Amino acid sequence: MSKRLDGKVAIVTGASKGLGAEIARQFAAEGASVVVNYSHSKDAADAVVGEIDRAGGKAVAVQADMSDEAQVRRLFAEAHRAFGPLDILVNNAGVYDFQPLENLSLELFRRHFDLNVYGYLTAIREGVQYMRAGSSIINMSSTVTIFGPSNASVYTATKGAIDALTRALSNELAPREIRVNAIKPGVVDTEGVEAGGFLTGAFGKALVEETPLGRLGRSEDVAPAAVYLASDESAWMTGEYITMAGGQR
Repeated sequence: MSKRLDGKVAIVTGASKGLGAEIARQFAAEGASVVVNYSHSKDAADAVVGEIDRAGGKAVAVQADMSDEAQVRRLFAEAHRAFGPLDILVNNAGVYDFQPLENLSLELFRRHFDLNVYGYLTAIREGVQYMRAGSSIINMSSTVTIFGPSNASVYTATKGAIDALTRALSNELAPREIRVNAIKPGVVDTEGVEAGGFLTGAFGKALVEETPLGRLGRSEDVAPAAVYLASDESAWMTGEYITMAGGQR
């Protein structure tokens, strides 16, 4: 029985943990050969590859800081050497540091935009050189652009930029038969979110109370949307956004 991503090659950035790791696992389960990108967490990335291998899938871990153009170029070259032409790129690597406006600095701005926006753009620029017709690019955005949390203006601005570049590049890359879509998750309970302390106290409680389905998201709630956008089931879909937030706005 054929799987939804049989014969496809995927790169998932920031895939050593959290949502990126779950997307990598689900891609592999659907038959894709997966490049698990990581910046610093080699052991975690190797663990994801090990899980995929034990389940009968194909994966390799490749280190690259997605805010560094030279490392981005190396990532795609190594992915091509490992598995050949590329079919799927998931731009998931990112940084979030919620700060009030009074703490605005050029360093804070650049740290967010270098990875969350320029990193996405450079990955796409490099990726399309290896992509076949019919390929899919999936950008991870966020519902912060909808509900606008306090003390997160810089991070929210990067996600607004991702929405805009998704739409613009969907038009630019359509003649090459490359689709570009985005997923806008609500707050997903991942290791990074837990470590950042975003779910403690009144803020976390309010998020749950404001979510009609009564809970925060899990990685396994969101990853199936990436599988859909990566598959031929979404072949007539580009420049679109899938919002997944349990009804929270």
